[in-house]
Parts: sequence; structure tokens; C-alpha cells
Amino acid sequence: MLSPISYKQLKDSFNSKNLNCKTTEELEPLEGIIGQDRAVKSLKFGLNIENNGFNIYVSGYSGTGRTTSVKEFVQDIAKTKPTPYDWCYVNNFKDSYQPNAIKLPAGKGKCFQEDMKNFISSIRVLLPKTFESKDYVEKRDSIIKNIESKKEKLLSDLNRRAAESGFVLKSTQIGVFIVPLIDGKILSDQEFLSLPQEKIEEIRQKREKVNDDLKITMEEVRDLDKILNEELKKLNHDVALYTIEKSVNDIKDKYKKIDEVLEFIEDVKDDILKNVDIFISGQSQDFSSAQLFPWMKDVPFKKYEVNLIVDNSSLKGAPVIIEKNPTYQNLFGRIEKEAQFGVLTTDFTMIRGGSLHNANGGFLVMPVEELLKNFFSWDSLKMALLDKKITIEEAGEKLGFITTKGLKPEPIPLNIKIVLIGNPIYYYLLHSLDEDFKKLFKIKADFDIEMDKTSENIKKYASFICMLCKKENLKHIDAEAVAKIIDYGSRLAENKNKLTTKFSAISDLIFEANYYAQLEKSKYIKQSHVLKALDEKVYRSNLLAEKIRELIANGTILIDIEGEKIGQVNGLSVIDLGDYSFGRPSRVTVTIGIGKDGIIDIERETKLGGPIHTKGVLILGGYLTEKFSKDKPLNLSARIVFEQSYSGVEGDSASSAELYALLSALSDIPIKQNFAVTGSVNQKGQIQAIGGVNEKIEGFFEICKIKGFTGEQGVIIPEANIKNLMLKDEVVEAVKQKKFHIYAVKTVDEGIEILTGVKAGKLKPDGTFEKNSINYRIDLRLRDFIKKMEKSSKTK
Repeated sequence: MLSPISYKQLKDSFNSKNLNCKTTEELEPLEGIIGQDRAVKSLKFGLNIENNGFNIYVSGYSGTGRTTSVKEFVQDIAKTKPTPYDWCYVNNFKDSYQPNAIKLPAGKGKCFQEDMKNFISSIRVLLPKTFESKDYVEKRDSIIKNIESKKEKLLSDLNRRAAESGFVLKSTQIGVFIVPLIDGKILSDQEFLSLPQEKIEEIRQKREKVNDDLKITMEEVRDLDKILNEELKKLNHDVALYTIEKSVNDIKDKYKKIDEVLEFIEDVKDDILKNVDIFISGQSQDFSSAQLFPWMKDVPFKKYEVNLIVDNSSLKGAPVIIEKNPTYQNLFGRIEKEAQFGVLTTDFTMIRGGSLHNANGGFLVMPVEELLKNFFSWDSLKMALLDKKITIEEAGEKLGFITTKGLKPEPIPLNIKIVLIGNPIYYYLLHSLDEDFKKLFKIKADFDIEMDKTSENIKKYASFICMLCKKENLKHIDAEAVAKIIDYGSRLAENKNKLTTKFSAISDLIFEANYYAQLEKSKYIKQSHVLKALDEKVYRSNLLAEKIRELIANGTILIDIEGEKIGQVNGLSVIDLGDYSFGRPSRVTVTIGIGKDGIIDIERETKLGGPIHTKGVLILGGYLTEKFSKDKPLNLSARIVFEQSYSGVEGDSASSAELYALLSALSDIPIKQNFAVTGSVNQKGQIQAIGGVNEKIEGFFEICKIKGFTGEQGVIIPEANIKNLMLKDEVVEAVKQKKFHIYAVKTVDEGIEILTGVKAGKLKPDGTFEKNSINYRIDLRLRDFIKKMEKSSKTK
């Protein structure tokens, strides 16, 4: 029979002397990412490769420091990259509904915006002054006087010719009329009609000639008015051009290497020369609306502004944007609107950039869970990456809901590296269900939840603790306390040869320990503060565990820790409350009889058993068939149940306990109730590793402590789980004093021998088992069942 494992195997405590320091104050803070060599290598490759589609999915669980580590890592690489362009939107003078995008070297965007603002401001002052100057007034008056004199001469000659024909021209508000004269006297209508018919006809004929002459003359007058307008327009154009030309040339010289800017400035110049009047009237504020609403005087000049949507003037290297809320508008920008006189209006100055604009030429980091939650964001991001451009449009337009005319800004070329951070499940789902995901995210960086417990990694662990203390302004930690934190890291990793990389949990422990150190006004965080933090963390969350132990102690939940019972064993399970997990003993019982039902799982029949638990029970049938049914059928009806279990049962870690109870019932040999059992079993009878081994052992230990130690109690675990043991000091001490025992087994035979004190029995060459062994008695029992079944059949 096996001996219990040594207390030395129950925990691998780190020796604080190996730190070679008294406190973390003597250590150097950690730089870089710890324990994620695979992820770092993938990140380096993904961030530096320039080819399309090599965006990165950072796969890992929350608390491993994936976001913080990726941010710091990406920022370091971004510093070595060139600073990308500034981007701005300007008015498209050919089509104001399609604003133009202009790129400028980093820092030039703000300068260009300010230069245009100053240019228009100066023009609004200079042009009115120029058009009020004496030189301009004299030139304008000279042109007007010249044209007016020509008009007067034409009209004077017309009057003379009309008088020679016996008419006079009479001007009214509705036009010019030809009125006949007789003896120098203007005839009224009645006097005209009272004339002889011959005279009237003569006057009418002469009037037609004069009327034709009038038409010709008025055409010439209108031509002179057109000439006047054209000459005044040309004068205004030349004067305005002379006024603004130097300022225009100055801006052109400043941006002479940027063709798009030169084209825009030329368009601005042409538009100013075409609309000189708005500069004059705008300055004088002649409009009544401008007097009522002073802000309106600036409206005509908005079309000359520069809307800077990406400003990299203060950036050194490539941008790194962390977008925690990747909604469609936060990613792709928006076109804002404002109400004017009850109507929503917009223009290019209301275009706002998003995270893609700000990260363009650099790196954009996003949580994939939030990205997939937001409508449009995921599909639109894929489209932008495939098309290599950022298009700003209303979300409603993508669905065809908005039919009113709106702005369609020119798309901006996209050159970006996307880093998505999320749980592994999202990677697998996207990779299997989304074809575009495979094309766009070709790099996977896996963040592990544990790392090897090497001396080098332990030093880095201590350096991380030092870094946290300095960064968060915490008290430094003495060496013994650091050793306890390292032990806690192994406990979280559930492996004495590993350390957890869930640094959020380590950080939380240090924060709590720092609090208790402050209460005691201690200079350093000591081991007692760490232990206090661990105990208090458990106390805050273990109310349910205490209630269950109380119910076991007072006999409400039936658990035996002494005596022997046939077909009954103490199984162990883990209850996970999210922030706290604890082990709970459960009584597993088996009843058997003659029949052909086989093994019936009551949990499955009542729909309380999960698929993995059901699989574990079905394996028991495979084990019995392999061992006892090679030469005979299994005429067996057995029922297995977790007693006093009223919620779902999942997992196969109790399958060995179920099998032990079944073997006990079949052999009619009792099981010692001072043991609890955990471990899964395969059809060959091998005991396989399970999870939560520390919690399970400690769960039964607490029950034994409450009911009283006899020196015989213990737990049987799979041998493969020895490496996972990081038990509490209290349990280790109890094992050392032989109050409690832990056995590790490889096979069912080893386990049943410990539980019953009876030899399991090997199969002999003749197909029988060793006499009086457990397997021998089971074989006899099954053969007896066959005989009774045959007898029952003959009787019927």
C-alpha cells in the first residue's frame, strides 16, 4: 500500500535570502514586459512588418497586463517611426458639398490654419480701406463721369432730333414717352385726338421714326451701362488684386512645395476677386441681418477657413491611440450640425476627425469586445483597412435612411497598424466565421497566464513589485513579504514551478498590504501585512463557504469523516464565486442490483449533470467492461448520485470517487470515510489530473478541523497533481505533524487499496484475479448476477 506524500512536497516556498536584498527599495524597477516572450516576439514582428494585412490580435485574459504592456511596448516602437502628416479639410469652390482634404508635414497644419485666418482678417481690413481711398474714388468717378457724359450726349442728340420732328421726350418712373408739339406746345391726349385725321396720321408716322431712333439710342445707353459695369468690375478686380497679391504670394512662397495648398490659395484668390463686395459690405455692416445677429457678419468668410482635423505638431514619432470606446463616430469622425433660424445646417468647418484620423500613420489599440458591440464599427473598420482610406459619412447613409443632401468629404488615405486586444474565444470565433479577419489580422500575440518559476523570472517579479511601489507611491516591501507574494503567484498559477502573469491580482494584494502597513505606521510592507491582506480578502468573500461548513458541522449536510461505509465515498468539488473559489466535500453513493440497465447517472436523468460529468460516468462503464466483461456480459444495474446536491454538476474530477463507490458496492467491502477523493479516471483505470486541487484539499481539511482531527483523515489526489500543490501553511503543518495525510495515486487499484485497506488484485494468466482481493470479489459478484439472471429467466 502506498505511503502518504511528504509535507515537503505540499508547497514550494521561496526563500527570501535568494533575493539578495532587504527591501524592494534596493532593486531596480522593471522595464518592459515580463514572462511574455512569445507575445513580445509576435508583437515586434507585427509592429515592424509593413505589408498589408499584418495587423495584430493580442490574445489573453484580463489581468495579465496585456493592455498596459501593449501600450508601453507600442509607444516605445512608435518613437522610432516617422511623424505622420497633418490633415485638414478646406472648401471645394467647385462643389461645396465635397470638401477637399489636404495633407501637410507635421506641424504645418496649424501654421496653415493660422496663416489663412490672418490672411482673411487682413484682407477684410485692407480691401474696404482700399476702396475708400482717394485714388480709387477718383478712378471710379472718372470712369463713371466718362460714361455718363457719353450717355448725356446720346440723350441730348436724341432730344434734338425729336424736337426737329415736332416731339419732346418725357421721362417718367415707368419709362420714356414721346410727346408731340405744335407751336412749341405739348399736346394732351384730347387735343391730339381733336386734330384732323390727316394731321394725326402725319404725327403718328413721325412718331414711329422717332420711336425707332429712341430704341437705338436706349440700346446704346444700355451698352454704355454694361461698359460701365465691366470697367468698374475690372477696376475693382485690379484694385483688389493689387491689394491682396502680395499677401497671396507670401503664402504661396511659404507652401510652394505643397501643390494642394497652392491650388487652394489660387481658388481663394479667385473667389475673393469675384466676391469683393462681401468684403466691403461685410466690413461696413450694412446688412440689417448682420446688425441683428452680429455673428452673421463672419458667415460669408467661413469658406476661406482651414479645418484642421489631425494636428501632429506636438508629436515625436508615430501616434499611439488607445480607443476604449470604439463607436462608429469615435472611430471615423462625424459631421456636426448647428441650428440657424430653426434649420439644421452644416459645412466643411464642422467635420470632426476620429481615432482612425488621429492614429493614421501610427498605431490604434482597441478592445475587441467593445469594437464588436458597436453597430457599424467592425464592418466599417474592415472596409477602411481593405480600401486603405478613411471615409467620413453619416451612419444613417450606410443604411440608406438619410436621403437629404449632405457633405461627402474627400476620403483620406489610410496607413495604420491596428492592435486588437481580447480574450482567445473572440479570436477563434472571428477566425472561423469572418473571412476578412483572416486577411487583415495575420498576427496573433498570445499573452500567457503563467510563466516558469526560474531565478531570472523571480528577479523580474521582484523588479515588477519595486516598479509598482514607485509608480503608485506605495511603501517598499521587505524581502520576506516579497517571498510571500511570490508564493501567492505560484498559488494563483496552481503550479509550484510556475508564476502567474495576472499582475492585476498581484497588484491588488500589494495595494491591500500597503493599506495595513499604513494603519500600523510601518516603514515597510512586511510579511504580516501580506498575510493579513490574504486573510481579509478571503474573509470578505467566503460567507457561502462558512455557511456550508456550518451546515456540515451541525449535520444538515451529511459528511462522514470517520468509520466505514459500503458504496459511499467523500467526493470533492470546487465552487467558484468569481472572486473566490473553495472546495466542498460531497457524499457520493452507489446502489447496485441485478439488471441490464447498466450504470445510471441520477444527475443526468434529472438533467442536473453537465455533458463532461455525463462523459465521466459513461467512462465507468468502459472501465468495468475492460476489466470484468471479457468473458461474460455485465448484468448490472447501478445508480450513482451526489447526495444533497440541488444544483448543476459539471466536470469529471469526481469520476474516480464514483468508481471507488461502485467498486465498493460491487465487492461489498466498505470504504474508509476518513478519506476524501478527487481525480478523473479513464477506461484503463488510470487516474488523471484535475483542477482546483489546492481548494479541494483545503475544503476537506476545514471540515476535519471543525469536526476534530483523528490523525487518520486525508485526501487522495492524482499523482499528476503533485506539481500543482501550493497549500496553506496550516495544512502543511498538519501533514508534518501527521494529523492529516495526502496520498497521490496513479491508478484506481492504488486508490481503492488505500480506501479499503484490501488488496485490489491483479489479473492472473488464467483470467481470474488474486483470491480475496477486491477485483476477485467483484468478479464473483458479477458472475453471481449472471446466474441469478439466468435462473430468473428460466423461472419466467
